[in-house]
Amino acid sequence: MHTTNKPITLIAATIACLFATTPLRAADEPAKEAAKAEEPSPGFAETTLTGDWGGSRSRLAKDGLVFEGLLRFDKQRNRGALSNGTRGISHIDLKLKADLEAAWGWKGTTAMINVVSDAGVGANARHVGSLMGTDNVEVGFPTTTRLFQAWVQQSFLDERLAILAGLYPIDSEFFGMDSAAVLVSPQYGTPADLAQSRGGAVSVFNNAAFGVRTKLQTADTSIYAMWAVMDGIPNDPARPKRTAIRFAKGDGAFNIAEVGWLPEATTEKFEGHAKLALGMWGYTAKVDDQLDVANIDAGNSAGPATQRKSRGGYLLGERTLVRLGDDNARYISGFARATWTDGDSTAIKTTTNVGLHVRGPVASRPDDIIGLAYTQAKLSDKWRAAQLVGGGNTANSETALEVTYRYALTPYFAIQPMAQRIRNPGGVAGTPTASLVGFRLDLTL
Repeated sequence: MHTTNKPITLIAATIACLFATTPLRAADEPAKEAAKAEEPSPGFAETTLTGDWGGSRSRLAKDGLVFEGLLRFDKQRNRGALSNGTRGISHIDLKLKADLEAAWGWKGTTAMINVVSDAGVGANARHVGSLMGTDNVEVGFPTTTRLFQAWVQQSFLDERLAILAGLYPIDSEFFGMDSAAVLVSPQYGTPADLAQSRGGAVSVFNNAAFGVRTKLQTADTSIYAMWAVMDGIPNDPARPKRTAIRFAKGDGAFNIAEVGWLPEATTEKFEGHAKLALGMWGYTAKVDDQLDVANIDAGNSAGPATQRKSRGGYLLGERTLVRLGDDNARYISGFARATWTDGDSTAIKTTTNVGLHVRGPVASRPDDIIGLAYTQAKLSDKWRAAQLVGGGNTANSETALEVTYRYALTPYFAIQPMAQRIRNPGGVAGTPTASLVGFRLDLTL
């Protein structure tokens, strides 16, 4: 079996096309200070369910303290794959953000505390068995309430350098595509191959590790470079529902670095998406080669398994392609991302994500969003060979198609119907295609 680089070549070409296309309407470029002076108040009374708390929320915001809350409920109905069935899951997300310069005079210092609570067993775990997943708030250990983020960041050199330390999920900044954020499938956030690395022990939702992130950017913020070094195993695997800072022997470290270009960063009134980024990641601790493990388990080898380092990377781009009508806030964006791993320890070797984001599809619904995306996850040759050792019959890839429509009923309440179709779920040849329909309810507190 041989894996080609065609998906990566395709993504690189797609990204080049995205950036060769200029939006049909250009935005103004006023000075940053003038824009800040004209910045409106947070408008909590209009944009949140709980309102402005009698004016207290706005006063706290001016003093540097901002509370954010989200209630989310997802329901998915599946036909095909492992079994037919319907599952619902819930997610509560509470954040307290602090500008400590405004609050206490600590220049350039910010902080955040974030508590999340997740409940329910999702459709993927019970009915689909996809390697990529079907819902980005489905977690491995349901009914979990934990301290998810707790960090402090200090900026230097007029905010060109920032150092953050604490409980920190890398998916909050790395490998992100804002134009893909409306999608429900998890592979448009954390790449599916990275999510599988080291048995899923990655500092992402909802299992953050302690670490340090350093970010350096140009004065106009258009070019940046960032690096994070994290504990190699988040929390305590023996107590998966708890939050813990635990540096155990053998954990090692996880490193990830990204460089990027934001071509519209200096266009103050630009609305849309424009980003190009390249990233690399890897663990210092070694893991067992998955094919060696399969042969040992089958009695074909006396072992021990070869130890290898798990590593990978990604290339991504997103760009607003066209404006809709005369409203600068209505547009169509495209995105593309290619990811890759060594293939020694993960089922997925490479992924290819492509999609469209349509904001304000009709003039009367400027805040609605349509998302359409496709992913192909090529399976590792070693993983496929390991399944053959155990008598399994594998496919070359798992593919997924998603379409969703986020209907903004009010500024703080949205309903989002969605549909997905997953071919070869679990990478098993002959498994019936999974067809999912469902909805997401979001309520901003």
